[in-house]
Amino acid sequence: MEEINGGRPAPKLQKPNLLRRLLAFLLTAALVVGAVALVAWRDRINLDSIRRWFSYRNLERSDSGQAETFSYGGSASDTFANLDGDLLVCSPTGFQLYSGSGTLYVDETVLLEHPVVSACGKRGLVYDAGGQELFVLSGREVAFTLSQETERSLISASLNPNGWLVLVSQEHGYKGSVTVYDGSYAPVMRLDLSSRFVMDAALSPDNKTVAVLTVGLEEGSFDCRVDLYRLDHDAGSAAPDASCSVGNNAPLALRWTDDGIWLLGENGVYRVDGSGALGGGYTYSGRYLKGFSLEGDGFAALLLGKYRAGSNAVLTIVDGAGAVQASLSIDEQVLSLSAAGRYVAVLTADRLDLYDQQLGLYATLDGTQGARRVLMRSDGTAMLIGSGEARLYVP
Repeated sequence: MEEINGGRPAPKLQKPNLLRRLLAFLLTAALVVGAVALVAWRDRINLDSIRRWFSYRNLERSDSGQAETFSYGGSASDTFANLDGDLLVCSPTGFQLYSGSGTLYVDETVLLEHPVVSACGKRGLVYDAGGQELFVLSGREVAFTLSQETERSLISASLNPNGWLVLVSQEHGYKGSVTVYDGSYAPVMRLDLSSRFVMDAALSPDNKTVAVLTVGLEEGSFDCRVDLYRLDHDAGSAAPDASCSVGNNAPLALRWTDDGIWLLGENGVYRVDGSGALGGGYTYSGRYLKGFSLEGDGFAALLLGKYRAGSNAVLTIVDGAGAVQASLSIDEQVLSLSAAGRYVAVLTADRLDLYDQQLGLYATLDGTQGARRVLMRSDGTAMLIGSGEARLYVP
């Protein structure tokens, strides 16, 4: 045998390495378990959950996920906005800006008879509807203040994502005046309109066009219309560059996003594109609008009920084409509805439910400690607001 193998000894058979086989088995089992977990928790395991882990890993919170409660020195009847992760609080006596954990950054005392607060991107807006005072916040401080003449009163105001500002004012001799300010708060355009009443306005994300929401009579019937004016529009002409009528629909809210112009009214919600064409619409079919939010990415969240009173309602998600993406019956009294990013928050008497935009249940918090308002945030967290107290919920 040694001669046949050239004088070399026959190779020995290798015995299986039991440790290596055990490690391979454990690795395979871990991969299988991980794949099953990923499928089962695919709605919870996403980029937002990873961002939340990094953003809030040092946040002190209870087993329920709520951060420590902090006082904001107001009441649940105040107005609130989420400003780049901070809480902007506005009351008739002033406004404050708090971090999500309660650190106070801004505290302004000012008389506001009808305070309105909103936020877009990294800037916040506070103004007195029917009054003259307006404030813009940026970088956790007041960046711009405006006090109009006594003969001019503010009807509405809004910011676009780049910090450009548009005001609608009431002025003697006109049915509405629209003024646009650039990101440095220099006025770049003014429209004085006398043919139709101006209710609201919104700026395009590219800073090129302003949408003006007007109402008036057309052939004896009430008519709601979105008029588009380019910012290089001839100041001597009141005729819009484009228009879109949505008929007899009393307007409640106007918002311009990357998807177009969202107009919500008492009878339906509509989306108008940047050229003035109607991109889609959804009517409530005789149901009452009991709550809404237009802050979601590419959808409107509507709470519709057969009766004006009562707790029964249907939460409906409508896309920009006017198609229903999802609906969910709710048998409890909804205290607050809020959307942001791809999430929708529904607050009832003692429970907070967070959904994705297909109304798949994302997280539930039982026991909200008397919260009366909720502000959904685009990262999947939610700010719960009670009477004088607020707390952040992190799923």
